[in-house]
Amino acid sequence: MTAGQRKQTGRKAKTSGSRNAAKSRGPEKYERGTRSYTMSRIRGKDTSIERMVRSFLFSKGLRFRKNDKRYPGHPDVVLPKYHTMVFVNGCFWHMHEGCPKATRVPKSNVEFWTAKLLRNRDRDARQHAELEAAGWKVIVVWECELGKKVRDERLERLYHEIVDA
Repeated sequence: MTAGQRKQTGRKAKTSGSRNAAKSRGPEKYERGTRSYTMSRIRGKDTSIERMVRSFLFSKGLRFRKNDKRYPGHPDVVLPKYHTMVFVNGCFWHMHEGCPKATRVPKSNVEFWTAKLLRNRDRDARQHAELEAAGWKVIVVWECELGKKVRDERLERLYHEIVDA
């Protein structure tokens, strides 16, 4: 491809060095540029696990506010009557220690993803400490705790953590 052709198409010519580098990392799951788009489509509110937790708590007669922006971290569930906040965290995004879902860092742009996930974990710890210092009880429900086999037990335990305090 000549310089004129590259200018018209807006593409860079492939070099043999970049091809060999790609082979050494193994096959990419996504085409170049697709991972960023895919990750950007992941929502932060009203996820399936959040809806599951809220539906359970509502069915038990608890009333709450959701994603209240007045508090640090915008808790997923705020129960003012019990002075309790519930965060429903995805294992990957919040680096759940000891969870297999949290150990997979994307293979491309590793430094970026590692720094981002560490910042998320540090921010969560800071926000939880701030809420606890203000007198709130903070409960974290992890995505892996809501798998089919352990879901019912975890939701019942969550209910009792809230009302039996």
